[in-house]
Amino acid sequence: MKKIKITQVKSGIDRPQRQKLTLIALGLKKLNASKEVEATPQILGMVNKVSHLVKVEEIA
Repeated sequence: MKKIKITQVKSGIDRPQRQKLTLIALGLKKLNASKEVEATPQILGMVNKVSHLVKVEEIA
């Protein structure tokens, strides 16, 4: 499977609870925190829901 690196670039403060929980489920707890994960359909769906708060890079 492909791997992607997800970095939180905007704060989860003043966002809906669902988006805050999605960030936590992705493993992002702080601003500028990064996480490398497998690019499964479930992860890509979560990233799509908080795409305005994160930056996604593909890892070769």
